[in-house]
Amino acid sequence: MIKTFRGKLADDEIRVFNLATNTGSTGYRITKFQVIPADPSTDNMEATIKIYKIPQATASNTIDFEDQTLIAAAYIENHDGTSAGFSNFTNAVIFDTEIFNQDISVTLAAGSGAGTSGVNFYFELELVKLDLNENTMATLKDIRNITG
Repeated sequence: MIKTFRGKLADDEIRVFNLATNTGSTGYRITKFQVIPADPSTDNMEATIKIYKIPQATASNTIDFEDQTLIAAAYIENHDGTSAGFSNFTNAVIFDTEIFNQDISVTLAAGSGAGTSGVNFYFELELVKLDLNENTMATLKDIRNITG
């Protein structure tokens, strides 16, 4: 089964998606992650959108794949110097297929000096039934990430 999520984030916004269950026996895996500017005709914009396995206090442009809590990142920009739209549009999306069973946070940070009118996001999560061992492992990973 696939669950889909979509929405629009403003600059420096953080949104939490409640996925945790009482038993932790439902896991999730990202299968698709896409982003598009709210106003594609906006010139001179850049933004970083990230998905984390734990709550975030701030949104930033730094992408660190050594951070075990980061499960997806997208970067979009347009710097063509005209108001003709995204003729020099860049969009990069990377996500991990790790299974998690807790809430996730989605963040948006605008690039320095290049704000956005917001960014639309869409992601799909595959629901995975976890047995007791998988449930325990996923939960322990999440606990370690929160305290570590």
